[in-house]
Amino acid sequence: MKRVLVLGAGGQIGSELTMRLREVYGNSNVIATDLQPDRLTQAIKESGVCLPCDATDGKQIADIVDKYKIVGIFNLVAILSATAEKNPMLGWNIGMGALLNCLEVARQYKAALFTPSSIGAFGPNTPLDNTPQDTIQRPRTIYGVTKVSGELLSDYYFERFGVDTRSVRFPGLISNVCPPGGGTTDYAVDIYYAAVRGERFECPLRKGTLLDMMYMPDAIDAAIHLMEADPTKLIHRNSFNVTAMHFDPEAIYAEIRRHKPDFVMEYRHDPLKQKIADSWVSFARKEDSARRKSVISNWLPTPPMWPLSARRWPPFSNRSRERKSRE
Repeated sequence: MKRVLVLGAGGQIGSELTMRLREVYGNSNVIATDLQPDRLTQAIKESGVCLPCDATDGKQIADIVDKYKIVGIFNLVAILSATAEKNPMLGWNIGMGALLNCLEVARQYKAALFTPSSIGAFGPNTPLDNTPQDTIQRPRTIYGVTKVSGELLSDYYFERFGVDTRSVRFPGLISNVCPPGGGTTDYAVDIYYAAVRGERFECPLRKGTLLDMMYMPDAIDAAIHLMEADPTKLIHRNSFNVTAMHFDPEAIYAEIRRHKPDFVMEYRHDPLKQKIADSWVSFARKEDSARRKSVISNWLPTPPMWPLSARRWPPFSNRSRERKSRE
């Protein structure tokens, strides 16, 4: 039976991606790991295999991949933007250390590897609107630097060793399953928590700060969908642009006020987060953003094929045969 491994399953993306993968491929075929297993949601703990794993230790990853005959790895290990700026060395060591280990394990065991990049991989010299797939990438944050480096490293491992690397550049992600983890766009999650608790909300960004966002279920479908794609038809091996919505804090505030008229938001802008936000690009035209539905664009060369549960992941069957031939 084909199995996938999720590294960082206790994080914002991993908490929801793991459960979606188990819906698609079966509970016993998705191995959830985290440096701190206690962070895993109860649903993850109760539905399948959960293991501790330090992704900066390549042997730990290799042992799990070997034991469970893993053919697809989702590497979600990273320190988010604003948090990484407070400790650049930690941000680099965690992000790049985990990725390099995953690439080496994927090379050794012929596994497919998904590692998310970010809208933060661009910078102030990049065209801000309708940002093209291939353009200048000179970010001014350590988070962005690790993402650009990760894209280049993934591309290198594909070109040099044939590792099946795949990635998307996520915008800000909105989720209610896991608390925010220190990202620049986390205000778009924090504001809902404040509203539900009946608290006043202090927005760390200036009024009118427009950022690309995506609802978490759409982001998860993008990741799975990309891993389902025929590897021979992928144009890029570094990362693909994805987007869905484009709005500022006032838009969320106005919508919440429709349901909770007494809710109050104040602007107390955080200079660090504002600087990061000002350097980020938009994959969507600002004038089109108000009427955009959740769209995944410019990343899959063929039309989507659903339902996922009825399809096989092309890399799985190929890699299963390759592993049997070695064994």
